[in-house]
Amino acid sequence: MKTKITQVQTLLDALPYIKRFSKEIFVIKYGGSAQINPELKDMVAQDILLMYLVGIKPVVVHGGGNKISGMLDRLKIGTQFIDGLRVTDDKVMEIVEMVLSGSINKEITALLNHHGAKAIGISGKDANFIKAKPIDYNKYGLVGKITDIDESVIKNLISEKFIPVIAPIGGDETLNHPGYNINADLAASKIAASIGAKKIIFMTDTKGVLDKDKNCLSTLFEKDIDRLKSDETIFGGMIPKVDACLEAVNSGVEKAHIIDGRIEHSLLLEIFTSDGIGTVIKK
Repeated sequence: MKTKITQVQTLLDALPYIKRFSKEIFVIKYGGSAQINPELKDMVAQDILLMYLVGIKPVVVHGGGNKISGMLDRLKIGTQFIDGLRVTDDKVMEIVEMVLSGSINKEITALLNHHGAKAIGISGKDANFIKAKPIDYNKYGLVGKITDIDESVIKNLISEKFIPVIAPIGGDETLNHPGYNINADLAASKIAASIGAKKIIFMTDTKGVLDKDKNCLSTLFEKDIDRLKSDETIFGGMIPKVDACLEAVNSGVEKAHIIDGRIEHSLLLEIFTSDGIGTVIKK
C-alpha cells in the first residue's frame, strides 16, 4: 500500500506543472548519449509521449555529428573541423543529409510512433521552411546560418496533433542546391523563438553548466554567463550551448534548460519536479 501511495503522491506533485504547461510548445534539442544508447532512446520516447498526452506540444530538433563522422570514415571521405564546425563541401553535404534526414530523423520518428505518439519527420528543405546562407563559404563551405523560418509549417503540424521531428538542414532558393549543414543547437534556438515556444531543452552529456568545482549551477542570467565566460568557467563546447540558450530567451522563449540526457527520464525530472536536474537560463 505504501508503494501505491508514493506513486499517487508523485502524480500529485506533477499536477501543478501539468496544469501550467498544458497547451504550451516545448522544443527539445535531442543529442548526446540519449540519442545513441538504446535504453535511453526508449526512455526519451516515453518521456516525450507522456508530455504529449498531458497536453504539452513537443517539437524535436536533433543533430547527429557522431554518426556523420562514422559514415564519412566508412566511405573514406575526409572530414575537417574549423572552429568546431565541420567543413562541408558538396560530397560531405550529401552524407550529412543522408544521415540526418534519411537515417536519424526516421529512426526517431519511428521510435516515437512505436510508443503511440503521432510523429512526423522533416528537414528544413521540406516546404523550404528553413532558409539559410553560408556563414563563410570560403572557410566552412556549406555550413549555413538561418536567414528565415516559415513557422507556419511547424504550427500547422502541431495543430494537426503531430510531433515534428526536425533535421537541421537548410534550403536555398537556387535550383538543385545541395542545402546547408546547420548547427543543431542554433537551429533549435531559432525554431523555438519563431514558433513561440515556452521552453527549450538541450539534452547533453553533462550535468548542466558547471562552476570551477564541477558543481551544477541551477539558474543563470545573461550577466552571470558573461562573467563565467570571461573567467573561463564556461569554455569549449559549452559556449555555443549557452549562446543558443541566450538567443532563445532574448527572442521570447521564457526559459532555456541544459540537462543531462544520460539520466533516466531526464525530461520528466526537469519538467515535472520542483528541483529539476540541470541549469535553467532566464532572460
